Amino acid sequence: MSPTIPSPDRRSVITGIGVVAPTGQDRESWWAATRAGDSGIERIARFDPSRYPATLAGEVKGFDPEDHIDQRLIKQTDRWTWMALAAAQEALDDAKFDPAEHDPYSMSVITASSSGGNEFGQREIQALWEKGPVFVGAYQSIAWFYAATTGQISIKHGMKGPSGVVLAEGAGGLEALAHSRRTIRRGVETAVSGGVEAPIGPYAITCQLGTGFLSTEQEPAAAYRPFDTGANGYVPGEGGAILLVESLESAQQRKAPQIYGEIVGYGATNDAHHWGRPAPDPTQSARAMSVALKNAGIGPADVDAVVADAFGVPEIDALEVEAIKTVFAEHAGKVPVIAPKSGVGRMYAGGASLDAAAALLAMRDGALPPIVNLDEPADGELDFVRGSERSGELSTILVNARGFGGFNSALVLRRMS
Repeated sequence: MSPTIPSPDRRSVITGIGVVAPTGQDRESWWAATRAGDSGIERIARFDPSRYPATLAGEVKGFDPEDHIDQRLIKQTDRWTWMALAAAQEALDDAKFDPAEHDPYSMSVITASSSGGNEFGQREIQALWEKGPVFVGAYQSIAWFYAATTGQISIKHGMKGPSGVVLAEGAGGLEALAHSRRTIRRGVETAVSGGVEAPIGPYAITCQLGTGFLSTEQEPAAAYRPFDTGANGYVPGEGGAILLVESLESAQQRKAPQIYGEIVGYGATNDAHHWGRPAPDPTQSARAMSVALKNAGIGPADVDAVVADAFGVPEIDALEVEAIKTVFAEHAGKVPVIAPKSGVGRMYAGGASLDAAAALLAMRDGALPPIVNLDEPADGELDFVRGSERSGELSTILVNARGFGGFNSALVLRRMS
């Protein structure tokens, strides 16, 4: 098959999941905490946040890169890349996929990033201003770069297929998975995909404060409350998920131990309104979801659950609620809505891929996790899952994501029968 001629008949499935998150540094511990409704949002510990109006974050505490990668590589890369390498290895191990046993040109790496290597970059900028340019390390030119994670995963595992990085802020994790699906349709067999971020540091927090959307609450339970009447902004989080996407033929041929689900639909739009503010109506967000459903060949009644973007800002949450109502119409109050990132914070490019991982595991276990800190919904018409997890048969889930810049993405995942 020519790698340049797309074949829509080639199906893309997920066979491995790797996670690094504030509530768990591996897939199963994070998922158990998510199902329990646990929160990993606390006062920032990586630096003293007392001089900043926003002091909370979802941090991955106790993460030791030496448990995952070589010391030499640690010095050349940022914390964001360390966590992505760890998650990628877990996804490969989960899928029982050894890259050394496969054609290097049949494997791609497609990840998402929106902020790159914050911690590494801050250290080198401080050296520049305090000591001068000769004290800036040579690796600054590559460690902060948003494509560093894709490059380092490719190098470590010898993956030489068409690779890249997607920039769509909070929608990036879904865009990367969709691009992986396109790449597989062009003849590649495997794609390491998803997104991870590490945006917790003085410079990074300062940049995020400029949006005006960060919660300034000092108590974790009062801060990130998506869809609640007390919503007051979002809390940043670090981490994310890396997934192994394979062609169905490849997964079946090598007898993959499990197939979590298939990417069956995708849609994307842009508000074309403002870089930092959503459009005043949900037209484009709703259209992205509708396009994804149409691409999957299904209707609203076929969806068993929706994973919401859950921005945490009242007016933006209201727009998402309206978009869901528009798309699902008379079914809007019947489809359960979840928001896994409510327990870890808004992870930017890492959040959407973590939501996709939650959707896949929810279908595996027949369990929808509760939305953390959703006590009194601002809208009483949608079926928000809250209080405790909800059990039931799940075969099709729609994952919704939005990002600064007006990006709207939606992905439909289906359980393999």
